[in-house]
Amino acid sequence: MLAAAVLTSALVVAGCARDTGSPQQGGDAASTECTRNAPPAAGGVAATPAPVAPNADASALKVGLAYDIGGRGDLSFNDSAAAGLEKSISDLGLQQANTRELAAAENESEDAAATRLRQLVADGFNPIIAVGFKYATATQTVAAENPTVQFAIVDDDTVDLPNVTPLVFAEEQGSFLVGAAAAMKTQSCHIGFVGGVETPLIQKFEAGYVAGARAVAPDIQVDVDYISPAGDFTGFNDAARGTEVARGQLDSGADIVYHAAGASGQGVFEAVNGANTPEAPKFAIGVDSDQYNTVAPPVNEVIMTSMVKSVDVAVFNYINAVAAGDTGVLPEAFDLSVDGVSYSTSGGMVDDIVGDLEAYKAAIISGEIQVSSTP
Repeated sequence: MLAAAVLTSALVVAGCARDTGSPQQGGDAASTECTRNAPPAAGGVAATPAPVAPNADASALKVGLAYDIGGRGDLSFNDSAAAGLEKSISDLGLQQANTRELAAAENESEDAAATRLRQLVADGFNPIIAVGFKYATATQTVAAENPTVQFAIVDDDTVDLPNVTPLVFAEEQGSFLVGAAAAMKTQSCHIGFVGGVETPLIQKFEAGYVAGARAVAPDIQVDVDYISPAGDFTGFNDAARGTEVARGQLDSGADIVYHAAGASGQGVFEAVNGANTPEAPKFAIGVDSDQYNTVAPPVNEVIMTSMVKSVDVAVFNYINAVAAGDTGVLPEAFDLSVDGVSYSTSGGMVDDIVGDLEAYKAAIISGEIQVSSTP
């Protein structure tokens, strides 16, 4: 049974930070050699598609999306949800005129989130999809007020109402795989994680990443930093701070940095790209979508893989299930076993380790490896 390692506290450039692993004496991380474990024996357990109804006719639906901070254009979480809406338009006959997209503002009140959902209800949208755990309280309130309107909420399963469908993911499982990839690829035995906001959800990414790295290289050093503390959601939309935090990790010796920071991740990529040289290559790991394909070149060329969280699939499947009249076909959680989370191979930078990553994936699906969702 494999769990995330215990993390020890240390002061670094970010306000919420800690280091794991054993730094080398003198701080010469570049000279560190990782001792690496062999991957699990291939178990042959494959992922299966999430069970969904055949494509239904969604032309009569009016679908509202309430995005998290950053909205469309964050090249990550919100854009993935938007892709699910667009696929519903192209594949299910959902009418563009019958959709509406609204976005949260930084540090807005719970009342503002509830007002946004009430606005969609008042304008006749049904179903309404709240994109992000920050909508939990607002969804609880507004869904209770409107029992005939169907709601879904991404990344939260605390709302227990018959008209609310949770769309949740096993982020720790996908993060385990990219953590394993980082440990296989690092030349300094020193990697980093940048979280947007220190919340239980983002800690799932951290926990999986550290566990995956440690499964491959038990003595690897992992720097962990958060851009903002719990309750301050600016960390998901502050590329300048993302750059600052990532530079701190790179300056301390990390050569691969994974972000789970929403739009702030663009700053992480910029920092890695700026530090990358042929003599001392640096790489980044994206999140939520295949960011090698969404970030503009040449910056995308440092993104060696991404932890793909299929928010687009969940949104599409939910709209399809509502149109078919049966949301019960949706999985309880979108995990590795249904390809709800995965890793990307765009750019070819992990092609040589895919076999090893697939072995770890099979071990997780079979239960041989269990990944903790907390650091």
